[in-house]
Amino acid sequence: MLKLDDRPSVASPQRSPDWYKSATRWTQLTFVEDDPQRYDPAFWVDVFKRTKSNAICLSAGGYIAYYPSEIPLHHVSKFIGDTDPFGTLVAEARKLDMHVMARVDPHAIHADAAQAHPEWVSLTADRQPREHWAMPGIYVTCAYSSYNFDFMTDVIVEIATKYDIDALFGNRWQGHGVCYCKACEDNFRAASGFDLPQTSSASDPIWQAWAAWRRTTLTRLVAHWDDAVKAVRPHASFIPNMSGSSLMEFDLSVIKKHCPILFVDHQGRRNVEPAWSAGRNGKRIRATFRDRPVGLITSIGPEEIPRWKDSVQTGPEIEQWIHAGITQGLFPWFTKFNACIPDDRWVEPVAQAFNLHADVEPVLGSMMPTAEIAIIDPATTLRHWDPDKRHLAELNDLGFYHALVEARLPFEFLSDQIMTVEALSRYKVVILANATYLSDAQCEALRAFVAAGGSIVAAHQTSLFDEKGAPRTDFGLADVFGVTMTAAPRGNVRNSYVAINGDHPINRGYEGAQRIIGGTELVAVEPTTDVELPFLAIPDFPDLPMEEVYPRLPPQGAGVVARTTAAGGRVVYVPWNIGEVFWTYMAPDQGRLISNAVRWALGKRAEVEVEGKGVFDVGLHGNDEGRAVCLLNLTNPMMMKGPLRDTWPVGPLTVKLEIPQGKTVKSARLLVSGKDVPFRILDGSATVDIADIETLEVVHLAWA
Repeated sequence: MLKLDDRPSVASPQRSPDWYKSATRWTQLTFVEDDPQRYDPAFWVDVFKRTKSNAICLSAGGYIAYYPSEIPLHHVSKFIGDTDPFGTLVAEARKLDMHVMARVDPHAIHADAAQAHPEWVSLTADRQPREHWAMPGIYVTCAYSSYNFDFMTDVIVEIATKYDIDALFGNRWQGHGVCYCKACEDNFRAASGFDLPQTSSASDPIWQAWAAWRRTTLTRLVAHWDDAVKAVRPHASFIPNMSGSSLMEFDLSVIKKHCPILFVDHQGRRNVEPAWSAGRNGKRIRATFRDRPVGLITSIGPEEIPRWKDSVQTGPEIEQWIHAGITQGLFPWFTKFNACIPDDRWVEPVAQAFNLHADVEPVLGSMMPTAEIAIIDPATTLRHWDPDKRHLAELNDLGFYHALVEARLPFEFLSDQIMTVEALSRYKVVILANATYLSDAQCEALRAFVAAGGSIVAAHQTSLFDEKGAPRTDFGLADVFGVTMTAAPRGNVRNSYVAINGDHPINRGYEGAQRIIGGTELVAVEPTTDVELPFLAIPDFPDLPMEEVYPRLPPQGAGVVARTTAAGGRVVYVPWNIGEVFWTYMAPDQGRLISNAVRWALGKRAEVEVEGKGVFDVGLHGNDEGRAVCLLNLTNPMMMKGPLRDTWPVGPLTVKLEIPQGKTVKSARLLVSGKDVPFRILDGSATVDIADIETLEVVHLAWA
């Protein structure tokens, strides 16, 4: 290890503001306090090389400093001695021409700092210092106080001044709920006129005002830290840690200005979580920032609630999680807590997954994920409302998401924050899984989308409330759906069914059945225009005693509504919680109904068709030179739980890819297999055969 007086010069060469464009494979090392005396820098240099990492995120300061900080009360590791573990690895990474991002964590402080500056400590509702929930004797900081705005700014400036870095990365910087310190009381009252909220009821105007004040304060904090970094290193940035849903923490204009690169902190499955969820949050960030590069943070250990942070996940699961991100356009980042290695079984699978990314990056790195289908992400509209309603929106979204995965249809998300006519026009079909809260302007944008020939698949309570949570007497999109609401929505319905009605593409594939499972949350509607009813609602009936389990009334009313618009688009409305029912119970009938509805609304053959046995997450990427289809093999008996023990190869498969108008196929190549393959042209599509897929394959068509 290098001694302080042996450190290389930290004078930075000229760095480009576009540094992030070549930072596409990240190693993250989070030091623990006793690492300085125990860890082996040579091991980590070898990991950089084996994984072909071109960027590193390394613990620097905040709760503990891993460099000889000169700032009073900035706790320096008591094991640091005369070493500089942070500076050592920064220098080694720069020798390999890697980019460097310094990690800071400001969420807690030691007792001496808390005693010297009690105003830095978050207070509970009874005005007591908030002791850390996991580490007695230390204290949770107030994210909205001078601790972040002054003290942590000094830390960030010191790191940026002393070391050759490209960025600062903030972890656990947003705070932990309401802080009742004097500064928060005064600042919130000055901004809103209210005292701090005593409850977290989403319908409480005080809570809504606090959420808005917090959003403004955190937005200002990100800009403040970024400005501080740039004052020292003009090319550098402050990058806040976030997930797809935490974009609601900021004003979008600030992210556009200050955050050139974003990261999804979704490190691994938690309990029942399929592998495709690794790419889902990336889609959610891309739903707002379509052109911004996004990385997926993957842990080498499990992400379950007991937090075994110093453990190792199975190799196949590590690889599949990283591959799932690659499939959906995310570059890989792995994180290791503790620089000392009690179990090195993670190294080889990480290296294999990163090397696969290096192989496909020359093609995928120049392309953008694309699709003709989009799900509207309602996360931001719901940010002020009841957590239970956010949860219901999430369940409906997950159901539609998984149904499209099973249907092998590539799709994107589109954020309700940017749901403009222009943004909608990129897609042929827009899905509103349960977009309960829509403003008049959002409804008008969707109406214009349909008037221009676009198609919509919507369900349940979509547009029944405005963006402020006020209920409407009818749907905001009633004219688009071709229905009117005849009774208030009902919940907790048991033994509900919908009956197949006539012959329609939406009700095909149910041979032998007269009815299928319906919803547990129902909206009573009747048609108001020329529509088709592929399914009729069956009035629900008792589920006990068993002798009473029979329909009392014949099918009546709308179970599924379909209509073709004057502009040639198509609209499907399902007046019940089909997404939630499918996700919760996984009965195949509801997944088939969603797939049938989307395919019918599309009005054409899907741009990607995959034939053969197996379950795949499909990602479509493209540019002016070609298209690439990523096929992530999810086929495994434990697919829906996630604890992957081994990969199950699948094949043979046939992939058909629609050729855009005016394009001619020059060549076809399997990027993971590394071989050119023959292709066939028929009816405007190119067909490629794949003998087998182990984990991931990428079919690349180059245009002539």
